[in-house]
Amino acid sequence: MTETVETDAGTARITWRGARKARLVLAVSHGAGGGIEARDLQALAEALPAHGVTVALVEQPWRVAGKKVAPAPKTLDVGWRGLWPALAGPGLPVIAGGRSAGARVACRTATELGATAVLALSFPLHPPGKPEKSRAGELLGAGVPTLVVQGGNDPFGRPEEFPPGDYELVEVPYGDHGFAVPKRAPLDHTRAMEIVTDGVTQWSTSLG
Repeated sequence: MTETVETDAGTARITWRGARKARLVLAVSHGAGGGIEARDLQALAEALPAHGVTVALVEQPWRVAGKKVAPAPKTLDVGWRGLWPALAGPGLPVIAGGRSAGARVACRTATELGATAVLALSFPLHPPGKPEKSRAGELLGAGVPTLVVQGGNDPFGRPEEFPPGDYELVEVPYGDHGFAVPKRAPLDHTRAMEIVTDGVTQWSTSLG
């Protein structure tokens, strides 16, 4: 089911993948350069409903409008806030999630919106090649249980670059920012996606 939502940043869109006996909602948005067709978002939407998690794939207003470049972080936050009542509508605890820029939005707004937890896929810890411009404060300030799923070769931050903190981290070995793995790697794309979905499933089970 697809639902459009009017926000102060424009018209947003939610694609729902419902669980038969849902106990949680996982709301996940895309990054600054792609949409909900991202392989990890689609894999989660396929896998999690069988485990009692309804998945809401969120498209920010700029994406719905057909623009190719994301707006400033503050505008992304405005869109996400405007979507929240619809995401909380089923009356279930909501995990705020996203990939890359979407993960940053989820972290920045989690406590304000009352999210149960945060799922950060490919958290952009820093711009490529600029580790001094760290965004660790956003991650560490989420204020709720947080899971980071990170590619082992992500140029926006490899797992070993992440600071100590109150969060869990699942590594996708050899994965880049989109969790793609090289042909020479000892695991293929299918296995990479299994690591993502298995990690998120186990973590979501621990939330209740």
